[in-house]
Amino acid sequence: MKLIPEFSYTAELAEPQVVGPGPYGMRQVLPVTGGTVKGDRLSGTAAIGGGDWLLVGEDGFGRLDVRAQFHTDDGAVIYMSYQGLVEVTEAAAAALTGGESSTNFGDHYFVTTPRLECGDDRYGWVNQTIFVGQGRITPGPVIEFQVFRVALQ
Repeated sequence: MKLIPEFSYTAELAEPQVVGPGPYGMRQVLPVTGGTVKGDRLSGTAAIGGGDWLLVGEDGFGRLDVRAQFHTDDGAVIYMSYQGLVEVTEAAAAALTGGESSTNFGDHYFVTTPRLECGDDRYGWVNQTIFVGQGRITPGPVIEFQVFRVALQ
């Protein structure tokens, strides 16, 4: 198998809505307020209304549960959901809470498994493709992902 770069994705997030500590960790909801998708085969803008139902455990890792959709530049709507795992380092926590620090791709564990769905025949290929992504956090907060298609040889 090999990973082929497919698109980049940025998500602009609102201030976290802190649900608080529960039996599984600290729950926060981070609404998506904007963003972009850019790639050779698809590009567009994030739709308002998605979000990340983030659960941060005592082990210093956040479990991502994200649902979002975006409008392609040529008029299709693509639904994206993903699970993932992010190491909440000091820099990551600062960027998420209004600080000026950023994280970089690969300097902490931030891996996702996006699943895309689309009913438009032009994008039917996303329904039969496995994707993986790596992320970073910049002030805003803005989450940036590099998303790869998993291909056989």
